[in-house]
Amino acid sequence: MQRVTLTFDDDLMGEIDRFMITRGYSNRSEAVRDLARAGLTRGVEAVGETRDCVAAFTFVFDPETRRLAERLALAFRDRADFHATRLQRPLAGGEVLEVAVLEGSTTAVRAFAEAIRAERGVRHGELAIIPA
Repeated sequence: MQRVTLTFDDDLMGEIDRFMITRGYSNRSEAVRDLARAGLTRGVEAVGETRDCVAAFTFVFDPETRRLAERLALAFRDRADFHATRLQRPLAGGEVLEVAVLEGSTTAVRAFAEAIRAERGVRHGELAIIPA
């Protein structure tokens, strides 16, 4: 593996040091490595790369919305382009929190999450993609 030397200005070093201290890193190398991974993951998401991924899709929905629970069940069942594992938890006020672990192409996972977010009665959808 080739070593790379990076040069940072004082302001950036200060930000890295603050990040390191608040997150409990023992050295800058670990902090910079994790920051680079996070940046690369976001970069992949931004350009819409189509490689495989694992993702966590978390959303809240109102089960009283007409046929929403049925539509959600069908949406998950009818997908052959990725695998899904679901967990639901009732919340105070009658809403339901759902966490779905999705595994497949980044494009398919992102499109699916957007379609679910667009359903009437779905609130607070958040997708976290991890490239495989």
